[in-house]
Amino acid sequence: MYKKIVKRIIDLVLAFCALIVLSPILLFFYISLSIVSKNRRVWFLQERPGKNGKIFKVIKFKTMTDECDLSGNLLPDEQRLTKIGKFIRSTSIDELPQLINVIKGDMALIGPRPLLPQYLPLYSKEQARRHEVRPGITGWAQVNGRNAISWTKKFELDVWYVDHCSFLLDVRIVFLTLKKVFVREGINSKTSATMEYFTGNN
Repeated sequence: MYKKIVKRIIDLVLAFCALIVLSPILLFFYISLSIVSKNRRVWFLQERPGKNGKIFKVIKFKTMTDECDLSGNLLPDEQRLTKIGKFIRSTSIDELPQLINVIKGDMALIGPRPLLPQYLPLYSKEQARRHEVRPGITGWAQVNGRNAISWTKKFELDVWYVDHCSFLLDVRIVFLTLKKVFVREGINSKTSATMEYFTGNN
C-alpha cells in the first residue's frame, strides 16, 4: 500500500510545498547561473530511464560549461565545473529542480538515482530491478556513499531499497540526506569530479 499509493501522495504534497518554500533559492541560483554562463544555459536536461525503464527528461541546474578541446571533445568534468557550479553540486542544490519531475510523476523524492539510458543493456537481471520503483532525488545509495562507492555496491543498495521500501526507511533517508548535504560527503568519486561511467563490470 505504501509503495503503490501512499508514497506517491506524500511525494506530491511535499514536492509542491518544497517548490513554494524554496522558490527564492531557486530564483537566486537561476539568476546567478544566467550571469556566469557564457551561453545563458541554466537548465541541464537529459534523458534518463525511470520506472520500468520508461525514458523521461531529468531537470537539473547546469553546473558545467560546454568547453571543448581543439578536437571538439568535451574537456574533463573537473575542468568544466564552474566555481558556482562546484558549490551548487556540493550542496546538492543542482538537484532541486527535480521537484518538477516528482510532480510530473517521473520521479519520487526517495528512490534509486536515475542513470543514463545507455546503461540499461549493461545491467544484470538483479541490477535492473532498481527500475521497479520510481527513481529518486535522493536514495539509499546516496546516503551510503553516493559517488564515492563502486557501481556494484551502489546497485546492491538500490535493489535493497526496492525490497525494503517503507515510510520509516524514507524518513531515515531524508534525515541522512540532510546530514550528507551539511558535511558534503561522497560528492565526487576517488578519480573523478563526478562519477566514472558504468561499463558493466565495475
